[in-house]
Amino acid sequence: MSIRRISSGGIFEPKVGYCRAVVAGGFVHVAGTVGQGDSVTEQCASALAIIEKALIEAGSGFADVVRVTYYLPDRTEFEACWPLLRAAFGENPPAATMIEAGLIDPQYRIEIEVTALARG
Repeated sequence: MSIRRISSGGIFEPKVGYCRAVVAGGFVHVAGTVGQGDSVTEQCASALAIIEKALIEAGSGFADVVRVTYYLPDRTEFEACWPLLRAAFGENPPAATMIEAGLIDPQYRIEIEVTALARG
């Protein structure tokens, strides 16, 4: 089985020792991803863009996502992200979990992790 690693060049990748995504065993595993911006919706949109770039580089896309986990330090902010999530996943909603948890830095308000089917 081959393993392919995809880096996004994020600042935490070399500090922590991980990569944005790993393609292995027929799946694309995208690491927990935070985004930039002041509001939870700006950060959500930014995180989704970073995830989409990794999925595309892996030959996959949002339609191939089978599992997503959302981490938020304040669960009451999650609902504001729903329209963005519906737009990203559209007619192909994945299985999902939302967890209230502290993130790596207090400036971050949402972290998103996905697993997708690897194509070709």
